[in-house]
Amino acid sequence: MSTIRYTEEHEWVSVEDGVGTCGITDFAQEQLGDVVFVELPEIGKQVKVGDEVAVVESVKAAAEIYAPAAGEVVAVNQALVDDPAQVNADPMGGAWFFKLKLADAGALDALMDEAAYKSFVEGLD
Repeated sequence: MSTIRYTEEHEWVSVEDGVGTCGITDFAQEQLGDVVFVELPEIGKQVKVGDEVAVVESVKAAAEIYAPAAGEVVAVNQALVDDPAQVNADPMGGAWFFKLKLADAGALDALMDEAAYKSFVEGLD
């Protein structure tokens, strides 16, 4: 069973067998508006927590996607490059950005669970 954690920058990470699948939250895609461009990292890239890993651009703004954990990029969702609008359609599912082989899965304990993230977002209004 996977565990989903959230960052204050509105990224999510779902962990299964030491690999974290990372994307942006529904809240983030709503703030961005219609996504028109996605730039993904290179497979094999080593990242630390908070490193800029990917970029998403919308009709309103460009935003960096940060690493929620340290590790190595082991997969990217090439379909987003071809069809960036998927980010708006399914941000918490099929529109994941990249997968990380986690250096330390325990580090994700510092991130918010769903209830904490929901409370965090409500506090932003």
